[in-house]
Amino acid sequence: MSKPKFNPLYAALAFLALVGFFFWPFSSHGIVSRSTAGSATSKADAGHVTHVVLFEWKKAADPDAVVMAHKHLVALRTKCIHPTRKQPYILSLKGGRDHSPEGLQHGATHGYVVEFASIEDRDYYVKTDPAHKAFIGGISDILEKATVLDFTAGFY
Repeated sequence: MSKPKFNPLYAALAFLALVGFFFWPFSSHGIVSRSTAGSATSKADAGHVTHVVLFEWKKAADPDAVVMAHKHLVALRTKCIHPTRKQPYILSLKGGRDHSPEGLQHGATHGYVVEFASIEDRDYYVKTDPAHKAFIGGISDILEKATVLDFTAGFY
């Protein structure tokens, strides 16, 4: 069997491919830098605020009262009305009972994710919305602790 001949064209192509791999922007390889992480969200979602709430109920809380609290919270999706637009302003609201096997709940048994179009909408919900205020007042007797975290995708 004869020894393969050196082909400069193949060598040049291999060199260019290697150089291109190392100098092409990392995001094209699935490696995302800190400044662009999270930018995969669609432009339609830009600026949306995600409001995450975890509830720990009092040990003596009636299970039926916890179920009612869940139903009332989910109903806020349509009950919270924007003061000037006069229509519901919560973009999405979902939640339920924990079933994680990790054991990192720190007492939380139920979690909810609420999405708003803007920080202003989130602020109105948290600080002013009468339906939300009524919900908070209605669960105070059975709530041990609430943990809340809000974020906008792509901002670190």
